[in-house]
Amino acid sequence: MKQKFIVFSFLFLLFSADSLFAQKQKILNLPKYDRQRFHFGFILGINKTDFVIDRVASFSLIDSLYTVESKGTSGFNLQIVTNMRMGEHFDLRFLPGLAFASRNLIYSFEKGRPLSNVVTKKVESTFVELPLDVKFKSARLNNFRAYVLGGVKYSIDMVSQAKVKAKDKEYVKLQRNDYGYEIGVGCDFYLPMFKFSPEIKMYHGLRNLLVKDDLVYSKSLDGLFSKMFTLSLTFE
Repeated sequence: MKQKFIVFSFLFLLFSADSLFAQKQKILNLPKYDRQRFHFGFILGINKTDFVIDRVASFSLIDSLYTVESKGTSGFNLQIVTNMRMGEHFDLRFLPGLAFASRNLIYSFEKGRPLSNVVTKKVESTFVELPLDVKFKSARLNNFRAYVLGGVKYSIDMVSQAKVKAKDKEYVKLQRNDYGYEIGVGCDFYLPMFKFSPEIKMYHGLRNLLVKDDLVYSKSLDGLFSKMFTLSLTFE
């Protein structure tokens, strides 16, 4: 519910800004900016990363396990922007960067278990991300544009392999590589010296990241898939 509220609030501000900028003509900042074939910048963002969980068919029969849930926590992103103009309304964007993320898997067992009946497994990741997006832009209104984007992303988890090799630790182990799709919406504000763009984006992984082992925390699951929401500020 909170994520939906953030999205709707963002869209409301975006279209309110659209109406405000359309009411009167202004002196154009960076009038030749969009004619450049290439331009560059950087992105600062915060993310909320979570898992989509697939449970095994015999879930209720495994070691008195009652439920398993995923709870996302906040992290941050740093990215470099390489933007190629494809036309009046389309850009191709390559956005390599780093994302620091953490998720909690919460396992609830039936009462009477010798150990605690609630166990939380923290899953931390440091991703090297390689997204490739297509950006569709509206017509420019004074110093404002709205846009939507979509694309694919390949990522490498730099932490996961150390946990896979740690046979004596009760980690929830993940695959090193992930890939999936992302969609987003944002707006460009043309300032006197640079372009500033707030943006909200959603990523959904397509690869099952779970590495199976004999621990109850893994064998109770059929799959774990990444999900990430990012709110970012772009400076170009």
